[in-house]
Amino acid sequence: MFARTERLMLRPAWPEDAAALAAAIGHEAVARMLSRVPYPYGLADAASWAAAPRGAEEPRFVIESLEGGRPRLIGGIGLSDMRGDTANLGYWLTPTAWGRGYATEAGRAIVAMARHALPVSRLTASHFIDNPGSGRVLRKLGFRQTGTGELHSPARGGTAPALSYALDLDEEDRNPMPMAA
Repeated sequence: MFARTERLMLRPAWPEDAAALAAAIGHEAVARMLSRVPYPYGLADAASWAAAPRGAEEPRFVIESLEGGRPRLIGGIGLSDMRGDTANLGYWLTPTAWGRGYATEAGRAIVAMARHALPVSRLTASHFIDNPGSGRVLRKLGFRQTGTGELHSPARGGTAPALSYALDLDEEDRNPMPMAA
């Protein structure tokens, strides 16, 4: 699957993305806010993630900025942990892309994909309490806070306080749409 927004291209990661992916996510400030990424994050980590198989109903993308004339890898976004009709939204951006609305723009594309092309009726998400920007993105996407807890972060070397969110995809808004892989 691919998705195109006004300023972004969401596409599957390719093996040749490994160097750009490692450079984009390899900041401690990024890795500390993620629950599955080690720090330091190296070329081998990026190559492994790019090569990992994914199913037709498991959207997992790199985010490329199309501004400036040529595509530039600036982040990642996807749905994971699909259980029944629920999936978890996760995303990250490289620091030079922070504060420009890219996460919200990419998130809108993923929510639309989930609503119209995937067999899910609920999305969940979490963020570490010391990452309030992620909470603002989730609220802009229509998520509501559902609780508090802790998340594990390999980059932090342990757990840290987190907030949980959910977005129920309204049935009347769900119009099945054919998918192209």
